Amino acid sequence: MTAFIEAEIASQPDCWRRGAELAAASRGVLPAAGERVAVVGCGTSLFMAQAYAALRESSGQGVTDAFAASEYRLSRSYDRMLALTRSGTTTEVLDLLHGLRGTTPTSAITADPQAPVMTAADRVAVLDFADERSVIQTRFATTALTALRAHLGLHTPAVEADARRALAEPLPGASTEELTGRAQFTFLGSGWTLGLAHEAALKLREAALAWSESYPAMEYRHGPISIAAPSTATWMLGPAPAGLARQVRATGALWIESDLDPLADLVRVQRLAVALAAARGLDPDRPRNLTRSVQLAGG
Repeated sequence: MTAFIEAEIASQPDCWRRGAELAAASRGVLPAAGERVAVVGCGTSLFMAQAYAALRESSGQGVTDAFAASEYRLSRSYDRMLALTRSGTTTEVLDLLHGLRGTTPTSAITADPQAPVMTAADRVAVLDFADERSVIQTRFATTALTALRAHLGLHTPAVEADARRALAEPLPGASTEELTGRAQFTFLGSGWTLGLAHEAALKLREAALAWSESYPAMEYRHGPISIAAPSTATWMLGPAPAGLARQVRATGALWIESDLDPLADLVRVQRLAVALAAARGLDPDRPRNLTRSVQLAGG
């Protein structure tokens, strides 16, 4: 039932290697150091855009803002707009690219070399080897982010090794059933891993219709920790703020953190989403109410 997404999740270490190699050949597509950049996407691609924006700006490569494609601020001036779009057919992304033509240089990363984005953007990088048959995104999104991390000089083979660990090791908790039996999941991040936390929560909602939320790690204590209880799990992507693990454990909630690279830790969340879907009798390849691409009438 879950052959597509399971195989796609398992292929990520190899896809990341190829994505990192492609980054070196895509220098004309990806933002140059010093450029003022806007990165846009929808859904999963938006969260990858948020992670990249935080990484790029924190590494001193230039001002970088992330937007949902429908919320791009036309009043702001950028040297380049970069769109992330697996299908290359998303209405909001194409509308924005067409609207910026002749005013702002545009680039895109997509999985489909035949998609309309190929002519809508000025320059395009194609990750066709990371395309997916499952509606739910896993390897395309993480491979696009890997290519962008590599372009920033922030990817090493150790990340791929961590992904293999994430695939081979048991999921957190005493057993898979102990983890999938949780009533609620909260994912936390900080800096670039906040985008990963948002993506982690989305994966559980999409695949398993699970109650999942995501927050900046330091904000969790400002209200959301009230959710924590023995029936819940709180999962930290990246280093946790001092004292937070102790406070969450005091509620009886399951606390999860890892020494894996945060992107590799996201692979564990993807595996949880599939396991949770299976426990609930759902097919994550064909999630309820979702399609591969959102194409709006009149777009």
